[in-house]
Amino acid sequence: MRFSRSLIPTIKEAPADATNVSHVLLTRGGFIRRVGAGMYDYLPLGLRVLKKIEAIVRTEMDRAGALEILMPALLPAEYFKETDRWTKFGDNLFRLKDRKGADFHLGPTHEEIVTDIARREIRSYRDLPKNLYQVQSKFRDEPRPRGGLLRCREFVMKDAYSFDSTEDGAKASYEEMRKAYVRVFDRLGLNYRMVAADSGAMGGSTSAEFQVLADSGEDAIVACDACSYAANVEVATVTPADEPAGTSGERTKVHTPGHGGIADVAAFLKVETKQMLKSLIYRAQKEVAMVVVRGDHDVNEIRLARILGVDEVALATEADVRKTTGAAVGYAGPVGFTGRVIVDRAASLVKSGVTGANETDHHLTGVEHGRDFEGEVADVRLASNGDTCPSCGKGKLTTYKGIEAGHIFILGTHYSAKMNATFLDETQKKQPIIMGCYGIGVSRLVATTIEQHNDASGMRWPMSIAPYHVHLCTLGKDEPVLAAAQALYDALWSKGIEVLWDERDERPGVKFKDADLIGIPFRVTFGGKNFAAGNVEMKARDESDPAKSEMVAIADAQARIEDFVRKALA
Repeated sequence: MRFSRSLIPTIKEAPADATNVSHVLLTRGGFIRRVGAGMYDYLPLGLRVLKKIEAIVRTEMDRAGALEILMPALLPAEYFKETDRWTKFGDNLFRLKDRKGADFHLGPTHEEIVTDIARREIRSYRDLPKNLYQVQSKFRDEPRPRGGLLRCREFVMKDAYSFDSTEDGAKASYEEMRKAYVRVFDRLGLNYRMVAADSGAMGGSTSAEFQVLADSGEDAIVACDACSYAANVEVATVTPADEPAGTSGERTKVHTPGHGGIADVAAFLKVETKQMLKSLIYRAQKEVAMVVVRGDHDVNEIRLARILGVDEVALATEADVRKTTGAAVGYAGPVGFTGRVIVDRAASLVKSGVTGANETDHHLTGVEHGRDFEGEVADVRLASNGDTCPSCGKGKLTTYKGIEAGHIFILGTHYSAKMNATFLDETQKKQPIIMGCYGIGVSRLVATTIEQHNDASGMRWPMSIAPYHVHLCTLGKDEPVLAAAQALYDALWSKGIEVLWDERDERPGVKFKDADLIGIPFRVTFGGKNFAAGNVEMKARDESDPAKSEMVAIADAQARIEDFVRKALA
């Protein structure tokens, strides 16, 4: 493709709403353009990358024996109502009515629809196993779309669903998908970890996420430095504390004017944060509860929700805090609190702790669980850096930031039982189909790749998904230069090597800056003194030394380029 004939509107300045590197670079490089909050156009370069990711995903799904289908994005409400998700999805569901007043929604995921296919088409154990997948746009009304393609209201997803007659069969299907996902993420050239995870609103049991490691990631994961254990912090098992923190003391009320935060109070009273009893008020549907953790720990909201018997919890509003404690935010404490209190196991061992006095500008020192207040003791904190590994018991956990790029889990009969998707077993008895679910955020991977592959000059695409393999630049308009470039351009395309030829009438500096920004893996430059000497300049975009390049004889250029591209794609 000639640059002048394509649509590659590069810009110098980052958009005002861009907060992460992929959003900045994909916009500046002319890959995407914002249409509305969480909605984007894919311009030619962006769409080429998206289609290449889709192709890799499809290849590996087909290789694993999955069958591609396509389900509608506009769905009748009746299917979600069968499984209660019409209500449970809440405001994240895009709802609408047709001209007759019937309820519809845009599909955020397709468990119910694919289960409907299964209950209509699968009759016997002889029809199993099956694995059906699609690559399709999904819609979720995110409250805070952000990060460009990382969190959108419309996004492209690959969702697959396995159907088995036995638990062992479901586990085998899960393992096939795990292997397929490993191949996908390896081919994409990503640094990732497979971690234990929560199934969330999808339901089910066995669950794992493929987390791409990136400083901009919203998810926190922990991994052992001595074994293969890795998990999302929300489901990571915490090794129980076995030593009390501090020694017993007398409970005393102290004046802490204007000091409400944990670190602020600890500094003011000259105590360690682990001596603080952080007391947080949560709302779980109609119930309000207090959770007490050590000042150096955070609450595991997923585990808390399970304890409280709800799907999710949220921090109480400032008004709720004042109503339940009689004090401003930052001064809540369990002593004298009349509502439900959940105490983390580590916090229950703290002696002479410091906590809010339920009175603005006041705290209590010398506080102990069991003596000064009561509460249900449970493991309700997040795993953190330095915790002992719960798997091997020897290593220490290290915390990383990650971007969830894939999720696999066994659904069991969560949907099939509710929707009466059954089969006849060998004894002609009806049994619910055992299901699994496997998702990959295809459009998210466009951005996720750049979160890992970039430098100060722009993007650095892996060859497997780069919009083009080679960026050909010609300097000037001399006919011999253009003729030689044209010959190489045609020859490479005939060999299946994709070339973007920048033949614009622009200064060399403009062309080189655009080439670095766009990030195509290999740049070849015709012109100037090098061409006069019978050479072309070649430069790999991912070279650690940005000034490093090599001169190759024009006669050898095609072979050198083909060798580079083939090896990079191997």
